[in-house]
Amino acid sequence: MRIKKIEAIIIKVNSRGDWVFVQVHTEEGLTGLGEISHSQNDILVVELVRQMGELLKGQEIESIRALWNMINRPHFGHLEQTAVSGIEQALWDLWGRQLEVPVHTLVGGSLRQKLLLYANINRHVENRTPDGFARAAVTAASQGFKALKIAPFDELNSWDRRKTGIHASWQQGVRRVQAVRNAIGPDIELAVDCHSRFDAAEAMIVAKAMQDLDLFWFEEPVSDQFPDQLAEIRRHIPMPTASGENLFAVEGFRDLILNHSVDVIMPDVKHVGGISELCRVAESARINQIMVSPHNPAGPVATAASAQAASTLSNFYILEYAWGEVDWRAELLSPPERIEDGYLILPEGPGIGHILNPDYVKKHS
Repeated sequence: MRIKKIEAIIIKVNSRGDWVFVQVHTEEGLTGLGEISHSQNDILVVELVRQMGELLKGQEIESIRALWNMINRPHFGHLEQTAVSGIEQALWDLWGRQLEVPVHTLVGGSLRQKLLLYANINRHVENRTPDGFARAAVTAASQGFKALKIAPFDELNSWDRRKTGIHASWQQGVRRVQAVRNAIGPDIELAVDCHSRFDAAEAMIVAKAMQDLDLFWFEEPVSDQFPDQLAEIRRHIPMPTASGENLFAVEGFRDLILNHSVDVIMPDVKHVGGISELCRVAESARINQIMVSPHNPAGPVATAASAQAASTLSNFYILEYAWGEVDWRAELLSPPERIEDGYLILPEGPGIGHILNPDYVKKHS
């Protein structure tokens, strides 16, 4: 099969951001899907996909790695890496459709037919009070999710702030976490995402303040660009840590894995290089018995692509699910996204298992 055209479409979601999908069209009439949401600039990433599409026009899809090398460059930043990742996902989807098999068959075969999810409620919550977070958490738990994640530290938006004591800027964030834990009880897992808003010393103070809340993990207290600081934090706090959502390719995860800087790594299929690179990173993490939880606060195409990869991993832990953004999310795909009792059911169809529902695309693009 030869590539005829590559394009991207933007689906309007909410004030927190949109979903951006890649479509790779072939001369034979098949279309492959990928996702490039959260690139930091939707308009520019769409243009980058168009430019990369011009480079790949007329190419055979059989060697995905060769096509990946054609559009990837060592100096690429987050925006370009996202474009590369989305095209790579769509190429795997195409290859699966051509052979009429799921992507997981092509990358090693699945070890599981359903994947445990955690509901990231942060993009849903507009009432950012402790009570607002707590009510959303209770609703998500009532829908069968056995694990939740919140990003509670809204006030930490500058370094000119109070970092210690009863008036520290992070105290309101801790109150949000406490409210959620009290509301959902002890049997639902609760993870906290810090969005890299601390320095190492502050992060250890905050973690100690939450040591009685039985956290699932303490995510990204400092940037994943500082693996030594993450390792220091991991050694001194009483809960597991997670990081790695912005890193690209196996080389980007090198220090995080070799230093065992965190307990859980979080490669994102939209940014890490695509499906095959996510699998390579995960396999590399087995060196230090590090678990893998793909970062995935995005749309249903990224979730489907992540699931294809995660289903093959022996060190898969849990998959992120962006909960409560829109009520038509599942129907954007055909067949609809299927979630039962807090698990994503792996689709049986070829490729990533879904195509876009044209009626919903037309309505929301």
